[in-house]
Amino acid sequence: MEHQSILELHPGLVWGFAVTVVIMLLLDLGVFNKKSHEVSSKEATIWSIVWISLSMIFSGVVYWVFNTDGTPESHALAVEKFTQYQAAYWIEKALSVDNLFVFILVFGFFKVPKFLHHKVLFWGIIGALIFRAIFIFAGVGLINLTYLPEMDIFGTPVKINVVMTLFGLFLVYAGIKSWGDGDDDDDEDYSNTAGARLIKSFWKVSDNYDGDKFFTVQKGIKMATPLLVVVGVIEFTDVLFAVDSIPAIFAISNDPFILYTSNIFAILGLRSLYFLLANFIHMFSKLPYGLAIILSFIGVKMLIAPWIHIPSPISLGIVGGVLVISVLLSVIFPEKEEEEKDKLEE
Repeated sequence: MEHQSILELHPGLVWGFAVTVVIMLLLDLGVFNKKSHEVSSKEATIWSIVWISLSMIFSGVVYWVFNTDGTPESHALAVEKFTQYQAAYWIEKALSVDNLFVFILVFGFFKVPKFLHHKVLFWGIIGALIFRAIFIFAGVGLINLTYLPEMDIFGTPVKINVVMTLFGLFLVYAGIKSWGDGDDDDDEDYSNTAGARLIKSFWKVSDNYDGDKFFTVQKGIKMATPLLVVVGVIEFTDVLFAVDSIPAIFAISNDPFILYTSNIFAILGLRSLYFLLANFIHMFSKLPYGLAIILSFIGVKMLIAPWIHIPSPISLGIVGGVLVISVLLSVIFPEKEEEEKDKLEE
């Protein structure tokens, strides 16, 4: 029972999750956002509540599926799986907020009109659905294949996993490197990133936007618009962020369905969160430091896993606590640069 996944216990959940996501995306694009428009704070708030609510409801479904017979053992397993889902969701949600800082810079660099932001992020999400599935399911399979034979270390018999150890070292390094490194992207030339170069290698790019079109015709020549270049940059940026976030959730659970569903629900709510927080991003100036701590903590958790198991409820508590403290410190001690800019504007 402990080694059973949701896929084995309730295969119908796969279809339920898939249908829910498809319906919500169709409603989002085909009904509520059929025409490109600037998303208001009210609309962003409503969609944020919808996506978070759906995710929390699904976490309840996870508990229900594993609490099969109501026994103490079944309840304990259900709580463990429930907290695994919650921890993976909030870790991905927190690390995804870091994407928002880059999105703002990308949109500013390419001077993307605000009414086009939603369309760019929508297609960025579609790409994330595909790439995250590849990373997560391939990663779980790779981890299962890379356990070393049991050995005695420090007087304790342990089974070390090569991939998890490498991921742990990488996350500790990434956490240390990202400490206070949040302004490094400010001067980056996003027109020369891999995503932009890929688009330019297939099509000539026009100088100007053509409404919400990805392609335009100029002097009889079909050309990509800068909007398609921006989508390419956003897709590539998400892949780079996945290099940090996907290894981080492997420390939480080895159930690919829990990891994928929590990851996708977090990503799906990222667009609305962007529109909700874009104008208040300076209020989260200390968040990058909190994310650095979270990455390092999860890296350490991976490294000590053969000897010490940190339960998911404790991981969830630490991650939640770091996030809350980071936001509170951001509010109490606002960014000095922002204050100086406000004074200059006055």
